[in-house]
Amino acid sequence: MSATETTHRPSTLGHAMRSEWVKIRTLRSAWYTLVAAVVLGIGLGCIITFADAKAYTDLSAQDQAAWDPTGRSLSGAIMAQLAVGLLGALVLTSEYATKMIRTSMTVVPRRGRLLAAKTVVFTGVALIAGELIGFVSFFTGQAILRGQHVPHAALGDPHVLRAVVGCGLYLATVGLLGVAIGVLVRATAGAIAIVTALTFLIPAFTPALPESLAKFMGTYWPSMAARELMLVHHDPALLPPWSGFALLLGTVAAVFVAAFVVFQRRDA
Repeated sequence: MSATETTHRPSTLGHAMRSEWVKIRTLRSAWYTLVAAVVLGIGLGCIITFADAKAYTDLSAQDQAAWDPTGRSLSGAIMAQLAVGLLGALVLTSEYATKMIRTSMTVVPRRGRLLAAKTVVFTGVALIAGELIGFVSFFTGQAILRGQHVPHAALGDPHVLRAVVGCGLYLATVGLLGVAIGVLVRATAGAIAIVTALTFLIPAFTPALPESLAKFMGTYWPSMAARELMLVHHDPALLPPWSGFALLLGTVAAVFVAAFVVFQRRDA
């Protein structure tokens, strides 16, 4: 082989993943969004837990019996999901905005491999951040409840570990929804608007719907059904926690299939 010749090794999924890790850890907006998710999840959870603890003695006997210390401490996840969804959208929309997606597709011409690499790297980051939010929120929240001398929970209590771990799983899955929607719409503002509507606005306005429709939505709307995973006191009229999460996971998988088809066929 002459000195001017070079050896080209085919790009693998591992190569693509290393490239995507470099991108996500050097993208300043991604770090800002990640910090915002952690601050919102933990900070808002502490504020809500403290406010609820102050109001505990004024609750009726029925409400006190339904008191869920774990669910209270994880309540910040409802806002953190918006930041995680934005982070997921940025995985693709940031490259579309800067036209870097063309370079990425040139370096990794197999689009399925490129999307897989982006998804795997994001999933790892989102899962770590989600579990950090879940565990820190739980321990700080229970410390607040103990300080206010109201019922609190321990990690070893029945279903508590499932709820705390479930917080991280829920947030990571919402982030994956952001990735898929980002592929479909290719615009950060549009992607986060859709994620916000699906995971926050529609659940917020569901109680205003007619009773039968509100009951159906509360049971089968994917993000609402999956939130049961973060609660210890489960309403038996709703889907079981893992079934609700499976519904959300299946919905996200379906959106990903559509995103994959569009990503394969659409010009950069």
